[in-house]
Amino acid sequence: MKIKSSFIVLIAILFYSCGNSKATKIAEAQKAALIVKQIQGEELYENHCERCHKLYDPEEYTMLEWQSILKKMQNKAHLEDVDVDKILIYLNKSSINQPK
Repeated sequence: MKIKSSFIVLIAILFYSCGNSKATKIAEAQKAALIVKQIQGEELYENHCERCHKLYDPEEYTMLEWQSILKKMQNKAHLEDVDVDKILIYLNKSSINQPK
């Protein structure tokens, strides 16, 4: 997991440094931060949720359903609010980008 996290930080730095203008750099930094949160959310989802049950496909539930599910499971899975937010970012990204 350390290697994956280090790789994520490297990607974020590359995204940030590649822009031409200040606005481009900010947009790229925001994209990089979102990618980092998505990857962290995936890791959290896999590491915390699979301990007790199978992992569900992000498309099995709507984002409102996921929010409700995670709210109910947060204490059982020992997740902080920031962790829940990262998992939701991952689930949202995965459900949008999955081929139907």
